[in-house]
This record gives sequence, C-alpha cells and structure tokens, in this order.
Amino acid sequence: MFEGLLLRFGDLTLKGKNQKYFVRAVNALIREKLEGLDLRFDFQHDRAYVFFEPQLLSEVVKRLHYVTGLYSYSKISKCEKDIDQIKDISLQLIEEETGKLPTTFKVETKRADKHFPIESTDFSRQLAGKILREAPFLKVDVHDPAMTLHIELRIDGAYIYMNQIKGLGGFPVPMGGKALVLLSGGIDSPVAAFLAMKKGLQIECVHFESTPLTPIESAQKVLDLAAKLARYALHSQIKVLFVPFTALHEEIISNVPEAYNITIMRRMMIRIATGLLKKRDADAIITGDSIGQVASQTIESLSAIQSSTNALILRPLATYDKLDIIQIARQIETFEISNRPFSDCCSIYVPKNPAIRPTDRHSHKYEFGFDFQTKVDQAIKDTIVFTVKQDEVTDIVSKGFILREVLHENTQDEKIDS
Repeated sequence: MFEGLLLRFGDLTLKGKNQKYFVRAVNALIREKLEGLDLRFDFQHDRAYVFFEPQLLSEVVKRLHYVTGLYSYSKISKCEKDIDQIKDISLQLIEEETGKLPTTFKVETKRADKHFPIESTDFSRQLAGKILREAPFLKVDVHDPAMTLHIELRIDGAYIYMNQIKGLGGFPVPMGGKALVLLSGGIDSPVAAFLAMKKGLQIECVHFESTPLTPIESAQKVLDLAAKLARYALHSQIKVLFVPFTALHEEIISNVPEAYNITIMRRMMIRIATGLLKKRDADAIITGDSIGQVASQTIESLSAIQSSTNALILRPLATYDKLDIIQIARQIETFEISNRPFSDCCSIYVPKNPAIRPTDRHSHKYEFGFDFQTKVDQAIKDTIVFTVKQDEVTDIVSKGFILREVLHENTQDEKIDS
C-alpha cells in the first residue's frame, strides 16, 4: 500500500554539532515548498517522512525538486510487520521495477523497533528466501546487486521501498549566507545563481540596465529568469536590483579605447556591486564567468576585473564547459528564456578586437580619463529593488514605458540607501 515518501538529507549529516541547524533549515524548506497540500510530516534527525494520498505524488515530487539540501527520496509502501505481507508487497514492487526480467537483488533491513523478535540480518535472509521461491527471475547478489529492497521495521508497521530519486543535494537556503548575483539575460549567470542556491546561499540578483541603449526586452528576460530561479529561493521569491547603467555605459563608449570597453564596463559593475553589498547585508558577489569562454573571462581579464574590488567574488561556473552549462540551464528551464534574441549591455557593444590580456595599470589609466566614481555612486543610489515571485509573469514590454517607470509602477520602491 502506497504511503508517501522517505526523504534523505545527504551532506547535512556530515555537519557534526551544527547538523541540527541544517536539518532544521531543510525541514522548514520542505514544509514551505509543500504548503497547501494535504500532507502529514514525520521529521527525524537524519531523514523525514511525508505521508499523503497517491494522487498527490507527481505534485509533491515536483515541489520537492525545488528544495535545496534534500539529497534523495523514495516512494514507500506500508503494511503490518508480517513477513508474508511484506513479501507480497515487495514482490509487487520488484515486478513493477523489473518487468520480471532476470536481475540481481539484495534485501537490507533496518530494525527501528528493537522489540521486533527477528534480527535485521536474519529477517533479510528469510525475506529473500521467500521472494526467490516466487520469483525465479531473481538472484541474490549481496555485493553488487542491480537493485536493493529496503525494509524498515518501525513501531507503527513495516515500511518498504526500492528506488532513490535524486534531489538537488547541497545545503538548504539560507544556511550558506547571502550573496549578490550579477544576472544578465544570458545563459551562464542564471545557472551560476542556481548553483549558488544549491550550496545554501540566499541570493539577490543585480542587473545593469542601459535602456534605451539596450532593448527593454533584455530587462524582461531578467524578470522571467528570476521567476524561474525563485522556485529554489526562500519563500519562493527573489529580489532583483535594477541598476541604471546608461550614464556609465555612455562614458565608457566615449572615453575608453574600444579594446578595453568590456574590461572597464565589468570593473564598473563590480564596483557598483561592491557598493551594494553592505546596503543589502550580503557578503559576496557571484558571476557567471567560465574561464576562457570569452575575452573578458581569460585569467588575465578576470584578474584585471577582480583588482577593482576587495570583495569576495565567487564564480561557480569557472571550470564548466558550455555544453555542461546549457544542460543545467535546460534542467532549470532558463535556457529558452536566455536564448531570446535581445542583448544586454555586456554583449550589445562587444569590441571587434577585445583585449584578452588587459592589465590593471592600463585599466586605471583609462578609467581616470572620466569621473566614474560620481556616476558609480549615483547608480547605486538610483537602484530599484523589484521582488519577483516563483513563476510570476511581469510584462514590462507591452506597456510601452521606459523601464524605470514600469518598475516604479509595480514595486514598493524599496530604497537602497534605507
């Protein structure tokens, strides 16, 4: 009889004395993501059980896939602690799994009810014998079986399960702290944001908008990406910080040699993000850089950009290949959004021959050809904070306004300097 799901926590069990805090956080996330469904929970120190009717299975599994810190889960069936009843249900599960094709298996028993009269190893041996007599297509292999039948003998009955469905793993949000993700409309930065959340980081997204130099559709992409990322976030929502970058963008185009445009632009973005860290109570900046993927991501370029700040910059995709990044983007449903043909300020004015080995000395020289600090400070001050909820549709294109008017119309106008 189907009973629900057994949930496992994976790496959280390695946290020693701090384990209880991580488990408490992932349990809170499980409750939050499953809110509104008719469920019953049983939380334990190293696992959790969620009990519900079979018709809710697909919806529960879908929502659990948004829980960071959850390692795996299994469908469980329940019956009396009677070996023949357990055998009957086990055979049904095995036949569904194998189609009665020849394979190997073993039985693992956990005797949580210490008053049960049969030891775990003896129970596994007896049950395997009963199964083999009715399933000649099976053979026992205790060392490397094709599948494992798990039996848990608990106070209230026997729980039976087989397959493990892999969860997100990692750590629960927000146990890793808080960081600002530089979110463009491209493929890489949303994946970097997702991987950061998998490690338990609470994120806010920073987008540098240059309308009318860039199309308003590029900002629309960012809102739509954030709505997908919010699935994995605390309270299923993410704040997007829209930074007005047009003035700095124009200064860079007018005053910096073309080869250094992207380097200086990225340095300005990092400076602005650094200024936002304390105001947003965050400790790190996250970017979607992948080493060598483009000119601004060579080691020399990353070093020249890094030197513009003392803040911690994390690059989750540093060693990823593009195809690996695309695979994750498809998994989290951001690829199609990122692939829309609207460019942001980092890609719309890409130089024909960008500097692939820029230096900090030359960067300083070109920057001090104009008053960048005043514009950096103003950009920070004028940043708009916009809250995006999970899978929320916020249409800013069809309204025909300039971006900031639309955002002001749809937000509480949270003040960066508050």
